Amino acid sequence: MEVWLAEYMGDKKYLTVKQYKAACNTHILPALGAVKLSALTVPQIQGFYNSLQRKGLAAKTVRNVHGILSKCPGTAVQVGYLKENPTQRVPLPRVQRQEIVPLTDQQVQAFLREAPEDEYGILLEVILFTGLREAEAMGLTWDCIDFQAGTIKVCKQLQKRPIRDGGFTFAPLKNDKTRMIKPAPSVMSLLELRRKEQVAQRLRAGDLWVGWHTEQERQTALVFTTEVGGNLSPQTVYNHYKKLAAKIGAPESRVHDLRHTYAVLSLQNGDDVKTVQGNLGHATAAFTLDVYGHVSERMKQESAQRMEQYIKDAAGR
Repeated sequence: MEVWLAEYMGDKKYLTVKQYKAACNTHILPALGAVKLSALTVPQIQGFYNSLQRKGLAAKTVRNVHGILSKCPGTAVQVGYLKENPTQRVPLPRVQRQEIVPLTDQQVQAFLREAPEDEYGILLEVILFTGLREAEAMGLTWDCIDFQAGTIKVCKQLQKRPIRDGGFTFAPLKNDKTRMIKPAPSVMSLLELRRKEQVAQRLRAGDLWVGWHTEQERQTALVFTTEVGGNLSPQTVYNHYKKLAAKIGAPESRVHDLRHTYAVLSLQNGDDVKTVQGNLGHATAAFTLDVYGHVSERMKQESAQRMEQYIKDAAGR
């Protein structure tokens, strides 16, 4: 496994490699590191997964560990070290999908009242009404916004890494697929407001400004920055959102729940699944359906009303 981690990670992203190494060092190698590759058996692997569950690891975490463990002997099969991958014959624990809790209509209304008072309110509103991932919004640059066409190109994310690995860095998207979204005109107005706000911040900061200094630099600079032009930290965004969430009566809500809220609002207001998939940047519409296939009470009621009207029209009542 150490050879696999050292020699077969060339096509993997930074965070993927980091997750693989963490799972191997924390779970896999302490339990199975002394077992020869050719001696690894299905019962051993099953016992390992069972032990993880006894330690209190969630079924989803066990499946994630399995996904990593299975890739190592899978590579061994490809290079001729093994005839078969024993992990493929091990049953996995059933995962119960965590219920998605979007903001209610009343909470969205309260959010829109409170957000303008927050330093990062525009960022959070943009996430809410575009469905951008937090890292995508933080990595948004001005050259990706076309005010004339009313579009936003999502092509990268801002990733936090240890200083030794480069610190904050632009990284590819989760599924490597650039997407073009056309948000509501109100979102473009928010971005226009943000552009003016950033110019004002630069004037106030003076020599302390660390962002763009020329118009050419501004075109590729970050949209959402600190008061002195630096990149935002996920922890800072989290702290600001949690304060807003408490004010609107949703103290358990996370920044990512704004993305969920956007998806649910889109579906409730008649967007087809393919459109929602494209806007969210999901790899497939099937995945979007799997995540948001639950039907809200309002959608059920509207469906019943449409069917009732059809029955009346068909019966001539």
